[in-house]
Amino acid sequence: MSIHSDCHLHSAYSGDSETSMEEMILQGIARGLNTMCFTEHMDYDYPDSPDGPGSIFLLNTDSYLYELARLKEKYQDKIRILFGVELGLQPHLMRQNAVYAKSYEFDFIIGSSHICNGKDPYYPSFFEGRSDEEAYREYFMSILENIKKFSNFDVYGHLDYVVRYGANKDRDYSYEKYKDILDAILELLLEKGKGIEINTGGIQKGMKDFHPCMGILKRYHELGGEIITVGSDSHDAARVAASFDRATEVLKECGFRYYTVFEKRTAEYVKL
Repeated sequence: MSIHSDCHLHSAYSGDSETSMEEMILQGIARGLNTMCFTEHMDYDYPDSPDGPGSIFLLNTDSYLYELARLKEKYQDKIRILFGVELGLQPHLMRQNAVYAKSYEFDFIIGSSHICNGKDPYYPSFFEGRSDEEAYREYFMSILENIKKFSNFDVYGHLDYVVRYGANKDRDYSYEKYKDILDAILELLLEKGKGIEINTGGIQKGMKDFHPCMGILKRYHELGGEIITVGSDSHDAARVAASFDRATEVLKECGFRYYTVFEKRTAEYVKL
């Protein structure tokens, strides 16, 4: 495995995980990682859902940071532990997210879209009464609006997250089909000096490809993009660094020779 940094991880400090941070760190060490960046969920104004109140995605950042600092010291001779957050972006949250992002000395901030116009594509109601294509386009348009309004993040996470949950998932999905809006997203990210991630979690959801799909990765590289982090999006220890060998192959095929790790919001490039 040539990728030794997992930069998208969720422990029990995220509302959708029950795994302790220490358990995940031990698994990372066992898998040969030299760096792990925890990116716990912080999603303001997440709607209530059949699974519970939206408040479960309000991160207790002080408690999270205290535990991370304790474990960072405990395992400092074995692995580098970094302090990150996955910040849920919505256009009306620009000020609230900006204040939060400046309130802590994060190493790394992932900007992500879990909510599109008040709904999470995770739930079938997002797709009711329309085609996958209509739903996917609405989601991509919301990402573009988020990037226009908010800049305090390092990479945009799982750009095509919506595809996980469509009726046909990625069967009829490709970069070319959505090239107009995807190019606008990538060009704006590059204009703002932001990167993307390759998120291996999509494979675990029955997809044939990672997030984003290979077509997007290739296009990002063609446009001059170089900032790309690698994350398993693991919510349990078993999936830490999952499919990283395949991720290496995909990145090389798309033209990348380096991946990126952020510490103190500064990019470090690591040869594949």
